Amino acid sequence: MGIGYSTLKQWIYQGKIRTSQTAGGHHRLSDAEIDRFLAQQRPLARPKAQAHDPVALIVALSGRNRLRGFVDEVRVDGLMGQVRLRIGDQMLTAIITRDALEELKFKRGDDAVAIIKSTEVMVAREQPRSLARRPRRRR
Repeated sequence: MGIGYSTLKQWIYQGKIRTSQTAGGHHRLSDAEIDRFLAQQRPLARPKAQAHDPVALIVALSGRNRLRGFVDEVRVDGLMGQVRLRIGDQMLTAIITRDALEELKFKRGDDAVAIIKSTEVMVAREQPRSLARRPRRRR
């Protein structure tokens, strides 16, 4: 990454780099996090939008469920594409058209936002395995 150990530690404590900690308190960086961080550091050369340009800046959106993460994997097959986002310690996979994927120009490590807009949401409660195996006591 081209930085010193002390700088890396400062960035970890400032939240600029996400890590996981071992039981002994040591920080671990994943390859995906290094890719994400390096992608942020590269200067972006974007042409200015023209008046006839169909792509514009979205300033507001009605979807309320926004999950911020970064691109872990991009796949394209035929007319469809798959984008896998890492959001914290969870993964989210979105299937979108190839055209949309090409317009987004996602690469591994890019920041991304999943916006979920749905009329149906399923909610579940999990029971810890230790409780599920206990036999019930008779009274």
